[in-house]
Amino acid sequence: MTGALTPKRLLAAYAAGIFPMAATRDSTEIHWVDPRRRGIFALEQFHISRSLARTIRRGGFAITVDTDFGGVVRACADRPETWINDEIFRLYGELHQMGQAHSLEVRVEAQLVGGVYGVTLGAAFFGESMFSRVTNGSKIALAFLCHRLRAGGFQLFDTQFLTPHLASLGAIEVSRGEYHRMLRAALSQTAQFDPPGYQPSLSVVAGSVVASAGASAPSS
Repeated sequence: MTGALTPKRLLAAYAAGIFPMAATRDSTEIHWVDPRRRGIFALEQFHISRSLARTIRRGGFAITVDTDFGGVVRACADRPETWINDEIFRLYGELHQMGQAHSLEVRVEAQLVGGVYGVTLGAAFFGESMFSRVTNGSKIALAFLCHRLRAGGFQLFDTQFLTPHLASLGAIEVSRGEYHRMLRAALSQTAQFDPPGYQPSLSVVAGSVVASAGASAPSS
């Protein structure tokens, strides 16, 4: 894609199956990525281990949505290497103002300790990044996000790439062709990131997916 990058062009890129990344936080250029193998969550197969289910049921944290989008993006970029440069930060902030990008936050005593953000289009959610400042912070965020996406009628949760952390939670890889087929189907439908009356309890989220029978993955 050529020309100035705008929120509208960014959404068109997602609809075409590609997404932007910068080489570093200081990079002034953005390149487009269309992986041969794409990471996704099959929403009904998100794995909540027994230990994570206990952590969720125990509580001691609060879940908020879209209350600090900029804070979540900044926290995701707060690492030695990041693809989030100033332009990407600006663009996703504009998408958030348009209602096309959302954040889910995990808070302990009002402090932001975990979270995830991404873009919505049709019935597709494009996960961009997540962070954790306490044990299981990002896992809790993903558990509540997946439950919300299922409740809102989403059909596709794109994770871009498959990492060991995501694989431990049930993410898989599909081919580029299969991803584009799934994307077309999701874009033909509608979904709601904030379904009316949606207020899940801790026990409902913890028990929403059959717990993984395998050994617990490392916390993060």
